Amino acid sequence: MMLAQYLAQLEQELLAAGEEAESLSFVYRALNMLSFTDFVLKLRTEVRQEDHKQLKAIQEQLLAHRPAQYIIGSSDFLGLSLKVDERVLIPRPETEELVELILSENPESSLSVLDIGTGSGAIALALANGRPDWQITASDLSSDALSLARENAQSCGLNLAFVQSDCLDAISGNFDIIVSNPPYISEADKNEVGLNVLTSEPHMALFAEEDGYAVYRKIAEQAGDYLTKIGKIYLEIGYKQGDGVRELLEKHFPQKRIRVLKDQFGKDRMVAMDNG
Repeated sequence: MMLAQYLAQLEQELLAAGEEAESLSFVYRALNMLSFTDFVLKLRTEVRQEDHKQLKAIQEQLLAHRPAQYIIGSSDFLGLSLKVDERVLIPRPETEELVELILSENPESSLSVLDIGTGSGAIALALANGRPDWQITASDLSSDALSLARENAQSCGLNLAFVQSDCLDAISGNFDIIVSNPPYISEADKNEVGLNVLTSEPHMALFAEEDGYAVYRKIAEQAGDYLTKIGKIYLEIGYKQGDGVRELLEKHFPQKRIRVLKDQFGKDRMVAMDNG
C-alpha cells in the first residue's frame, strides 16, 4: 500500500470520530521534520513498517482527543517554538493578536510589564522577544506551569522574572502594562469547548467562576495598586464578555479609556485600558 492510501484510510477514521483529519499529517511531518516537498514525495512511496507503526500510534492519540501540539511537544507562537504539554494551555492565534496589539501601541524601549496567568509563557516571551529592554514579570498560580515557562524562557534565550501568584496577591512593584489571558470560560459554556481541549488541557486555565468573570474582577479590583500613572491593562476575553469586562474596569478606573476590540474573525476578543 502507498503511504498516501494508508494516510487517507486513517484520516477517514479520524473524521468518523469527529477529529480533524489534517492533524495526522501535521503531527507526522513535525515528528519526522519533513518539509512539505519531502512529505509529498514520501506519499508516493510504499508504507514502511516504521511509518505504519508511527502513524497508527499518532492516530490513536488523536482518537483519544489528545491535541496535536501535545503529541509533538511544541507549539509555534509569533516566531517562537514553545514547549507545551498537559501542564499548560496551547497558545492560540487570538493571543498572538493581543501581543501584536501591545507591541504596536507601545513603541517605548523601556517599560515594566506583568503577565498574569502566563501558562507556557507565550505572551511574556513574545513581548520580551519583541522588546528586549522591557522588564517583564510572568506570574501564574500553577507551579507546574511556571516550571514549563522557565524552560521555554531558557530555550528561547530570553530573560524574565517569574512569580507564583494568584492574580496580584504575591506581586510587588509597579507596572506600566498589566496583561492577562486568564481562564474565562463559564461552566454554562462547557458545551462550546472541543473534546480535545476538555480532555487534555488544564481546567484551571480554562474555566472561571462567576460566569467566567472571576479573574477579571480580581484583576480590576487589585490592579490600581500596581499600575504606574501611565499604566495600561490588556486582556483577552471570551467573545461574549466584552461589555461585562468593560463594566468591571469602568467601575474601578472611571478616568481611563476602555476599548473592546475584535479579533480577525470579527468577534470581541480583547479589552484595552489606557489614559486615552
